[in-house]
Amino acid sequence: MSKAVTDISEIRCLPIGFMDSGLGGLSVLKEELRLLPYEDFIYYGDSANAPYGEKSTEEIKRLTFSVTERLTEHGIKGLVIACNTATAAAVRELRCAYPQIPIVGIEPAVKPAYEMSRGGRIIVMATPMAIRQEKFRQLIARYEKLADLVTVPCGGLMEFVEKGELDGAVLDGYFREHLSPYITHNTETIVLGCTHYPFLRPHLREFLAGREDIPDIRIIDGSRGTAAEMRRRLDECGLLRTDTGRAGVLTIENSAGDEMVERSYKLLKLPTD
Repeated sequence: MSKAVTDISEIRCLPIGFMDSGLGGLSVLKEELRLLPYEDFIYYGDSANAPYGEKSTEEIKRLTFSVTERLTEHGIKGLVIACNTATAAAVRELRCAYPQIPIVGIEPAVKPAYEMSRGGRIIVMATPMAIRQEKFRQLIARYEKLADLVTVPCGGLMEFVEKGELDGAVLDGYFREHLSPYITHNTETIVLGCTHYPFLRPHLREFLAGREDIPDIRIIDGSRGTAAEMRRRLDECGLLRTDTGRAGVLTIENSAGDEMVERSYKLLKLPTD
């Protein structure tokens, strides 16, 4: 939140900040807009530096802190790190650096997948860097002895979303090469462990439907749980707006410029005016 704003009623009127390495975090923002339609939001996508998932941990931290500083300069009352890679690399240090702001990160929906499991295989798709992060490894370690849990490094997949390529033969080829080898007849759930991936869900469903040798596979992600956690944290701090009859204002910025801002609104299916 802005250092100049100290009155609780003024803080309640500040926007909720969202950050991502690009467009992926819009999948989380979409859920938050449904939960809190009367709140204001500011979303910053760092597409000029995407993908984070192929950078070093120190570089991811530097970029994440840079975007967070930019958002706090705007004045925000809460922050969602809507990027699995940035969460794994930097969320602990961010909470230490900004103790006055509720900060919520996202993690792959492995726990919900396990809780819904009937004993079949659970596939977790994630960026290579996220998979190497300690936070991710700890999450997997909690469940890998309890379930048939397989992680799939998906280098280059988030770029399809950044380029607006949400279907087509090239994407089919990617799924065939990188995902199909891990799918067995008893695969029951695919966890989308990067916030970009939910935008590819419709085409992934089509791809899987073309496999007659496998049953229906559940596809889940952590967007809804993350959005709900941000609402809970703000409510706990007394920071939710009380004027719930209003229509919230959404501001989108992107380090790669106006074209990516327009693409963001299209992904959210919102007008650009």
